Amino acid sequence: MTAVPLPDVLIFVRHGQTDWNAEGRMQGQQDIPLNDTGRAQARRNGAALAAFLRAEALSVGDFRFLASPLGRTRETMELLRAEMGLPPQDYGLDDRLKELTFGAWEGYTLEELAGRTPDLVAARKADKWGFVAPGGESYGMLSVRIGGWLRSVDGPSVVVTHGGVIRVLHGLLLAVPPAEVPKLDVPQDTVWIWRHGSLTRI
Repeated sequence: MTAVPLPDVLIFVRHGQTDWNAEGRMQGQQDIPLNDTGRAQARRNGAALAAFLRAEALSVGDFRFLASPLGRTRETMELLRAEMGLPPQDYGLDDRLKELTFGAWEGYTLEELAGRTPDLVAARKADKWGFVAPGGESYGMLSVRIGGWLRSVDGPSVVVTHGGVIRVLHGLLLAVPPAEVPKLDVPQDTVWIWRHGSLTRI
């Protein structure tokens, strides 16, 4: 993937776990709430981020907080901010940060889909970057959307978004080959820090 102009500091977090995550269901843009594990992950990430900012003498007031508008990202952001001692609802939303949509596949597991449309599941396995589920998006399409958002970031930001979006952000920040992007591991109890031209996790 081709790198794009980048902010000096970008912090991003995946929303906490949902029941559909735990069940391996294609979640996409369905508005599935956090479960108790997900809420604990969000609080953990808030505590880790607060400790990082203190240790690095970075002022939280210098950061803009943004989230995908889906409920699971909003709840994650509000729990994270509360854990940091910040007003929970004082953040912005951006539709471009929504998850990759799986269209008609949302709500199904891959095992269920393999019984219905084995040819399409095989095509996805062969090319996860370029594959478009019926009525959905490919990772390539998502990369265009997120690249546009990234070019619009004009200062230090804390972003709560989704697994597919974070994979694409890794690709754009680190010029990861497209075929490798969909395979990247993006745990829900992790905060990623882009700073000084490198990406670390806490």
